[in-house]
Amino acid sequence: MSIFSLITGRPGASGFGSASTAEQVTEGIDAKNLTAIVTGGASGIGLETAKILALRRAHVIIAARNIEAASKAKQLILEKNENARVDVLKLDLCSVKSIRAFVDSFIALDLPLNLLINNAGIMFCPHRLSEDGIEVQFATNHLGHFLLTNLLLEKMKNTARTTGVEGRIVNLSSIAHVHTYNGGIRFERINDRSGYSDKRAYGQSKLANILHANELSRRLQEEGVNITVNSVHPGIIMTPLMRHSTLLMKTLRFFTFCIWKNVPQGAATTCLVALHPKLKGVTGKYYVDCNEMKPSSYARDEKLAKKLWDFSNKLIDGASFKS
Repeated sequence: MSIFSLITGRPGASGFGSASTAEQVTEGIDAKNLTAIVTGGASGIGLETAKILALRRAHVIIAARNIEAASKAKQLILEKNENARVDVLKLDLCSVKSIRAFVDSFIALDLPLNLLINNAGIMFCPHRLSEDGIEVQFATNHLGHFLLTNLLLEKMKNTARTTGVEGRIVNLSSIAHVHTYNGGIRFERINDRSGYSDKRAYGQSKLANILHANELSRRLQEEGVNITVNSVHPGIIMTPLMRHSTLLMKTLRFFTFCIWKNVPQGAATTCLVALHPKLKGVTGKYYVDCNEMKPSSYARDEKLAKKLWDFSNKLIDGASFKS
């Protein structure tokens, strides 16, 4: 998609563009037989995604760290759609212990799982480590979703196998994945304060989202599993994600107002990739403004993706041992 298309909202090959909303891209789609987990579904584009999936009759599980906010989000959805099926479960992606507890709670519900929307994230945080000793943006944005996806994968495989319905995993990345450290991922210095940049650390975590999606897609294709995995850039939206850089973002928005989206537009690409029948069988791709786009060279590096996969498993093994 060109800058002209971004500014004007002109539709791309998919028939949709930057001005399309989540409701528009899912119009006429019936998801009544689908169950979806949306991480970070208590606010921002996560809430909008949960709302639209529920509108299309999917059973939605809002996974959020703040249960009070998630419960309010559920009530907001029910006020506008009294027939919505929405549940809330606690999930702190910064904590291996919390992730495992969430998965145990979800499995206990004895529900199928068709859609996993890895939406939650944090942005431009000062340097600090998670309770498991991992740099917090990498832990929340990538590693937590990596573990969550792996723990839910067998449930998704079983659902796809028994129902014959394609499962879909969507990783929310960002165009910021192009602004990362030299080499893409600081494997040897992932937790170091020295040389830390809040902007590059965010870009690194968003690069990891794409690499994770691509490597998981490759592995599932090799297994012949009926699950697709794609990553998306939702666009530039003023949401609670930007709480660590509100002044910077407001200043940036003043000078670049023409390329900013509202929340319904920001959730459009996620909802399109999660639900649209035209994307059946499409996997290992990156979407921007509801259309496929080529990501950075780092994001297309298969060796880097495999290295990140092994590295992530080692980090989780170490965190699990500590806990």
